[in-house]
Amino acid sequence: MPTPAPPLPPMHDSSLPRDAASILELAARSMFDLFAGASEGMLLVDRHARVVWINDQYRRFLPALGFANEEDFIGSPVSSVIENTQMDQVLRTGRPILIDLLVNRAGTFVVSRIPLRDDAGEVIGALGIVLFDQAATNLQPLMAKFARLQQDLDDARRELAAQRGAGPRADRQSRYTFASFIGASPAAVEVKRQARRAAQSGSPVLLLGETGTGKELLAHAIHATSVRSQGPLVSVNIAAVPDTLLEAEFFGVSAGAYTGAERKGRVGKFKLADGGTLFLDEIGDMPLSLQAKLLRALQEGEIEPLGSNELVPFDARLIAATSRDLSALVAAGTFREDLYYRLNVLPIRVPPLRERRSDIPALVDALCEDMGHRGTPPPELTGSALALLAAQSWRGNIRELRNVLEQAALRSDSARLDAPLMEAVLRESGLAHVHPALQPEPAPPDAGALLRPLAEQVAELEQRAIAAAMKSTNGNKLATARLLGISRAKLYERLTGNPGEP
Repeated sequence: MPTPAPPLPPMHDSSLPRDAASILELAARSMFDLFAGASEGMLLVDRHARVVWINDQYRRFLPALGFANEEDFIGSPVSSVIENTQMDQVLRTGRPILIDLLVNRAGTFVVSRIPLRDDAGEVIGALGIVLFDQAATNLQPLMAKFARLQQDLDDARRELAAQRGAGPRADRQSRYTFASFIGASPAAVEVKRQARRAAQSGSPVLLLGETGTGKELLAHAIHATSVRSQGPLVSVNIAAVPDTLLEAEFFGVSAGAYTGAERKGRVGKFKLADGGTLFLDEIGDMPLSLQAKLLRALQEGEIEPLGSNELVPFDARLIAATSRDLSALVAAGTFREDLYYRLNVLPIRVPPLRERRSDIPALVDALCEDMGHRGTPPPELTGSALALLAAQSWRGNIRELRNVLEQAALRSDSARLDAPLMEAVLRESGLAHVHPALQPEPAPPDAGALLRPLAEQVAELEQRAIAAAMKSTNGNKLATARLLGISRAKLYERLTGNPGEP
């Protein structure tokens, strides 16, 4: 049998408390002082979830949270001043949340939340402790990655549930979630952040951006994440419907409204979207004569079908999209100013592909995989071909990129697509102005310049290729390595000149 541990020596320090209550009080005070000094910030709320105290470390977060001074922050409901807080849940359940990730406009944080009780055991408040913030450089990339993966997992689960759904509205469910919007560049992350916030609101959303940037995909994702996700998503491309048919398309037609009308009448898109979301694509192409009726429908929540004197109520959240400059159309008198203000409640600018070049390798992978699902053997691109694609301006954005990839795959006898083939497709397609992946030398080298050690000349060429790739990916080293067809470790070795450095 193991030898029992010797008994602890008696305490002879008369300054130490001896009763349990005093010891617990001392421990609680010591723990509080420890966390107050070692944590990145502390916050206290009362039983009504109002902020009543913050410590000195927490004050540095106030500007990022949108507060110029402490007086505006103290006394406010915690849920109104801190996005995604769970302090209300701690107060309601009385259970602590010891380790959690908090993501809001101030950054990504590892936090703990502890309920506070009075002598009778009643919850009288809660203490929030920021254990680590984004200043912890070793943890922040992991925290940010975890948060993105968790969000994408939730999006994928919703997408799978929607695909499994059945019933009369199953054909009008969203086809995409935020996981479908490929990209980890700062521009892509920001537009997804704005769209996720918009999904939690019921106000109209206006998606602004060039053609082919993914506005329709984001509209689907916003619907899929909103409280209306179980309702229908009804889309209308205004540019694709003749002006004479738009009113009937929107508001429906009563039975026998005009010669040739259906005997049973026709339900309009507004009514079809009842309980869900109505997506109006290319809203800038709507004729001026119909804009007043659209504005009235949005303001009153009711429509009047063609040939009917009855008002039909509807309940649909509106998402509009356009590739045109609506403010310029308002100035030109071709778009109603009052309708513009009605739509421009939550504007989201979707960035063009040239502003997120570092996402091109991931987009190419996703598009090639999708081509495989559609029956075309998925192509594989050489590093030089991928670098060439990343150098283009892509006026048609992702739609143009898909078109070029499909053309190149159909013209190639091999599954491996190289730069010469890609350049030929770009030039002949008429869709893109071809930019070379590597900047040409200003003049051909003379014979003397070539009479140098070959390793020296190769090293110079490598450095020019790396510099061009780094510029095209805005300094993203992972994307640069993929463009050049080398490992990230090899890229670091070339950049630093220290073999073996991670």
